[in-house]
Amino acid sequence: MLKEAKLALEDGTILKGEGFGFETIKTGEVVFATGMTGYVESLTDPSYKGQILMSTYPLQGNYGISREWFQSEGIKAEGFIVREQNNYPSHRLSQENLNDFLEEFEVPGISGIDTRALTLKIREHGAMKGAISTEEIEDDELLKLTKEQTEIQNMDLVDKVSVKKPTIIGEDNKHRAVILDCGIKKNSINALLKRDIGVVLVPYKTGYKEIMDYDPEAVLVSSGPGNPTRVTEAAQTVLDLSTKLPIFGICLGQQIISLAFGAKINKMKFGHRGINQPVKDLKTGKVSITSQNHGFTLDPNSCKDIPINITQINLNDHTPEGLEHEELPIVSVQYHPEAGPGPHDSDSYFDRFLETLKNY
Repeated sequence: MLKEAKLALEDGTILKGEGFGFETIKTGEVVFATGMTGYVESLTDPSYKGQILMSTYPLQGNYGISREWFQSEGIKAEGFIVREQNNYPSHRLSQENLNDFLEEFEVPGISGIDTRALTLKIREHGAMKGAISTEEIEDDELLKLTKEQTEIQNMDLVDKVSVKKPTIIGEDNKHRAVILDCGIKKNSINALLKRDIGVVLVPYKTGYKEIMDYDPEAVLVSSGPGNPTRVTEAAQTVLDLSTKLPIFGICLGQQIISLAFGAKINKMKFGHRGINQPVKDLKTGKVSITSQNHGFTLDPNSCKDIPINITQINLNDHTPEGLEHEELPIVSVQYHPEAGPGPHDSDSYFDRFLETLKNY
């Protein structure tokens, strides 16, 4: 028997569909992602903490679930909105279906939603607070939960996904880098391990002295969820390390690096989430198709009087996609060069990481 589910939005909209996954009620910022594939990687991406994810591609679940595709230890998104979900997947690596996957991690899903109309609404009005329920609840009560939840820009989400204690991976590798973990994806770790770079994952609040105790050759400030201005400890650590080691940043890491040098951050209307974002390198003119997931961006006007140069831009809206310091070996990108799933145009970012690490 099909169970009814509801999705409430802060503008008063109530959408009804079919529930799947876990029977519960969850709140979060409703956002959309444009990838045709990658629901496993997206749902397990720590950057989606605090958000209810909607896929614009209508069919989800058709190739099942494999732990090989996980980007963390489990689902980090608060809920999943789809047009249609498939309970009978076909893929040689599939271990379970989408319904059981969400149920395992106690996450609600709703299907039968007109995701095209909802995407257009979000594009027009911006990402908005929402609540998803797969259990019985009155509309008014669900709307109240929606409106009373904390705005995502006022939430401390990095603390919910960062490691709690230092973790060493690839201890016998030739090189070593410290990852300031704000919500790292496994593909980023694997990209370094593949290049013989062992990593030390440290909590985002770790100070520069403790980081230097690990004798790293470089530092990576990772991707992660939420508002970068609430991660002040990481920005201070970047500033303290800036003259001591090469520093690289990915996504939230770029925003933290820019904050460390005095730039400002803006919340985007509906963000960039998907695997088809065109990025232009301002030095070479080369255009790459990139995987992205962020709702905040660097204010380019705030870079005029600081030693940070914008090196890449998004061709859809001209927001900054790459930075470099004028004098120090500090670079970052707003997109995800580990691209899991997605295009591999920007995989060379990790080659640059290795070269800088070896030659510093």
